[in-house]
Amino acid sequence: MPDFLLEIGTEEIPARMIAAAQDELRRRVGELLARERLSPRGKVSELDTPRRLAILASGIPSAQPDVTEQLTGPSVNVAYKDGQPTPAAQAFAKKAGVDVSELERVTTAKGEYLSAKVTKKGRGAAEILVESLPKEISSIYWPKNMYWRKTSERFVRPVRWLVAMLDDQIVPLEFDGIRAGNESRGHRILAKADVQIPRAGADYVEALRSAKVLGRAEREHQIRKALDAAARTIPGARWREDNALLDTVVNLTEWPSAILGSFDPEFLELPEEVLVTVMRDHQKYFALEGPDGKLLPHFLAVLNTDGDPQGLIRHGNERVLRARFNDARFFWQTDQKHPLRDRLSWLRNVTFQKDLGSYYEKTMRVQRLCSWACETIKQGGLTVRPGVVHKAACLAKTDLTTELVKEFTELQGIVGGLYARVQVLDKVMPDATRQLIAQTIYDQYKPESAEDSSPSTIEGAVLSVGDKADTIAGMFALGLQPTGSKDPFALRRQANGIVKTIAEHKLPLSISQLFAVARNTYRGCAAEKKFKDSESSESVRAFFRERLEFYLRDQLGYRYDVVNAVLAVDCDDVVDAIARAEAVKSVLELPEFLAVAAASKRIRNILKQAAEKKFTVAPGFRDLPESSHEEKLLAAYVERNSARIEQFRQAKDYSGALHLLATAREPVDAFFDKVMVMVENELVRANRLAILQRLSKEFSTIADFSEIVTEGATKP
Repeated sequence: MPDFLLEIGTEEIPARMIAAAQDELRRRVGELLARERLSPRGKVSELDTPRRLAILASGIPSAQPDVTEQLTGPSVNVAYKDGQPTPAAQAFAKKAGVDVSELERVTTAKGEYLSAKVTKKGRGAAEILVESLPKEISSIYWPKNMYWRKTSERFVRPVRWLVAMLDDQIVPLEFDGIRAGNESRGHRILAKADVQIPRAGADYVEALRSAKVLGRAEREHQIRKALDAAARTIPGARWREDNALLDTVVNLTEWPSAILGSFDPEFLELPEEVLVTVMRDHQKYFALEGPDGKLLPHFLAVLNTDGDPQGLIRHGNERVLRARFNDARFFWQTDQKHPLRDRLSWLRNVTFQKDLGSYYEKTMRVQRLCSWACETIKQGGLTVRPGVVHKAACLAKTDLTTELVKEFTELQGIVGGLYARVQVLDKVMPDATRQLIAQTIYDQYKPESAEDSSPSTIEGAVLSVGDKADTIAGMFALGLQPTGSKDPFALRRQANGIVKTIAEHKLPLSISQLFAVARNTYRGCAAEKKFKDSESSESVRAFFRERLEFYLRDQLGYRYDVVNAVLAVDCDDVVDAIARAEAVKSVLELPEFLAVAAASKRIRNILKQAAEKKFTVAPGFRDLPESSHEEKLLAAYVERNSARIEQFRQAKDYSGALHLLATAREPVDAFFDKVMVMVENELVRANRLAILQRLSKEFSTIADFSEIVTEGATKP
């Protein structure tokens, strides 16, 4: 069984697009092979660099296996007339590729029909790949595409070469006007000659390595080693770990090395955030820090070559960085001429969103929303400083008018916080208050991802939640909610940030109330006239249920059935949902609880059946002459414990409530063993349904236990 190699050689692919494209190519090739009955015996590996995407499938069949099919044709009555085959029989025989005399007769439920056993010979792997692979390559999703030679075939960059091989045989497929061969290309500078690939498999990897091209894992390992070695030349220094930047430089190189550069220590007077952003986002440099964690006047640059023996590349990088730092220092000094408090009115000329008005209008809305949130949080027993939040909300977006943010947009919010630390916000304001306001502004966009931390203060948490809620409320009202994989305004990320911030700071905020107030802040403004969804609350509720489900399952690691059970009861209070999920998790292994959960499913089904048949349910249990001992015991149990369960629930002691509910196992088991609910006697049936309805209500105050998977549990 031959190995299959596909390599697509291109001009340099943008680093941010490589990983997703490589994953999609591997998936598409894997699905194609499986669909065509050519699944590899071994693993499917990959190799990607800025100039190539490659897939190596180990041990695929050289041809499809033959397939034998039993074809059914026309009925015998139609196929023969006076003992002679009709045109229908002749047509079926031709379709099956056999002589009419070879047709068989089979008896089915509909009568006697003609049948033929046909062996379909498998096609060769090369033939299938030549036919199908160009379509799969052209279908890869890219944020941006180029049409080069053929308008029907698109790719992110011009394709310069193709390698397609089954062992040592070339698969002559064609894409973008390029015909596949067995010649690849090595490093653009270090290996100018074409690379002959003798055979698909390990020979391919070795051939590229000899031409100064490494796979992704090897490049990352080599970069880490080079960074470590360069950093060790400065006593006590270490390079700052930055996984996102490391991924980027891995995707920018084929044969990496690293060099150490330096900059004037006077630039260390600028805030560290500014220096690191310039190095990281604009130059792709790694920062160095000392044993105390403070920035050192050095940087590390990753090169796509084997070194810089004469220091020319280092000198060029130092010169470019010096110019960028000089720009940053100039912008910093220029911005101080107009403090943040004077810039608020400038926000009238900065558009937030074309239909939602300016950033000044957004600032006013966020202030009102945060005022409500502060009051709600105080009523919930937490300490927050509304004045700090109000002032921070007022100044939060003013850094959008600064020259530093215009040049380095990645620093929005951060620059506002840095400027607030060094500027006079109010002559009589205590320095501690000013620093808290600065930190609140600094944290306003946190968390920016699932891995990012939440705001460090409760005031920052309030501003972060308020800012994001205002955006989501406005976008949903305009009908711009995310659809499928499209989310141009990053509303999912912002909603994830709200959920995470509320959860980690334990903010007593109701999602529905938060967005009702956020929507109300738009009332009377010009934007409201453009709203398409005047009642977007249900859409927002469903959207946040999905985000909370994601947080509970993917971030906190709760079982899917636990998450479903908890959110079926309530998904409006994030903190409460987490507490209930933790309580359910704590009793999952108790046999008594699993038995009660199984009983809950049965109760739910009985009540559903009763509702479908429109059976009457009594308003409450009555001791009837026909009442059995077991139903009286269950009714007494419910009556005796319902108040205690409610006390636990009100105190948010959900674990205590669930442990108490688990004691229902014995009376519930006895009830279902001895009592028939759906009896003919309407009065008795209604009375028994009343017990189950009351019990179902008690079961459902914390979670819908019918959602819990109870395989292996003791059945009631």
